[in-house]
Amino acid sequence: MRTIQLNIPDSLEMSNYDFSMMVAAKLYEEQKLSSGQAAKIVGLSKRAFIELLGVYGVSVFSNSILDLHSDIANA
Repeated sequence: MRTIQLNIPDSLEMSNYDFSMMVAAKLYEEQKLSSGQAAKIVGLSKRAFIELLGVYGVSVFSNSILDLHSDIANA
């Protein structure tokens, strides 16, 4: 896994955990990472990560109509 270093202004009153969760949630939402990969970034289990996504404004359900049709066909 690659490590990056970011300089965040002190005025941004956010914990490292919240910042990591926001980044991981956004990458998951944009389908750049699986839920397991995103959970690993934050140091959570996959289940815990999925349960917390709503707090960060991310749905576990796809917004894609094609995905919805595929889900219905496979139900």
